[in-house]
Amino acid sequence: MDHQAELRGFLTTRRARISPEEAGMTPFPGMRRVPGMRREEVAYLAGISVDYYTRLERGRVAGISDEILDAVSRALRLDEVEHDHLFALVRALRPAGARAARPTRGAVPETDVLLQRVLAAIDVPAAVQNARLDIVAANRLGWALYPHAEQWLARGEGKPFNHLRFQLLDPRAQDFYQDWDLAVRNGVAVLREAAGRDRADEELFALIGELSAKSELFRTLWASHDVLRYRRGPKRYRHPLVGELVFESQTFAVGGDEGLRLVVYTVEPGAPTADALQILGTWTAEHESAETPSAAPRGH
Repeated sequence: MDHQAELRGFLTTRRARISPEEAGMTPFPGMRRVPGMRREEVAYLAGISVDYYTRLERGRVAGISDEILDAVSRALRLDEVEHDHLFALVRALRPAGARAARPTRGAVPETDVLLQRVLAAIDVPAAVQNARLDIVAANRLGWALYPHAEQWLARGEGKPFNHLRFQLLDPRAQDFYQDWDLAVRNGVAVLREAAGRDRADEELFALIGELSAKSELFRTLWASHDVLRYRRGPKRYRHPLVGELVFESQTFAVGGDEGLRLVVYTVEPGAPTADALQILGTWTAEHESAETPSAAPRGH
């Protein structure tokens, strides 16, 4: 991946989305050819020269200090995730940022007995996913929540069930997700944040390449350079067995590994979703294969 192009794309899209007035300054005079702020306006707010900022935007990061990056981040009104993403992109261009390829934790080890017990003890849907948005382990209700995951794994292609691959490449996804467009936008932004943070994950970049080749929507959203670090929020589905489900999800880092997260789908007591989960749980217990451990990793 072209790291300089990534940094340039991120900064230019951040400039384009904010006007000088929104940044708290009077616009510089002259005709504007593109929306948003000019380079010289960002440089002015950051307290650096236009040449210095232009060098940064073009990916020439030699001599660019963290203090300058902080100033640019403030000038562009970056949020916490975008701020961290900017630093990650610059770090990848510095000599110290070059890292040898390493295997990324893609599945929950069979020996991680404690995590398996935690999953099995949770009485609502729960799953562990990695930075690529693969489901690598789940409890009974977690797998039942995503019936398409079981069907995907049954095909035996050797790939784990991936949220974005399903959302973008399987036509059933638009019926399954009540907020399909939002789910896709968020998923692409989460993937881009992961790509900036871990430049050595070969499987991640293989997934990006696959989705870029097969989905025009992915290419469009990827070009927006939006980033997201998902922590909590609503999840709304149309389950083929029990109908509409509405959850509030919460994520937790697994073992301090930012790339591996436990996602728990909570439900309000007495809500229709709680009743639907009881039906789903009964159905799952009746159809669960005796050979499959309830919280075992699947797809690897």
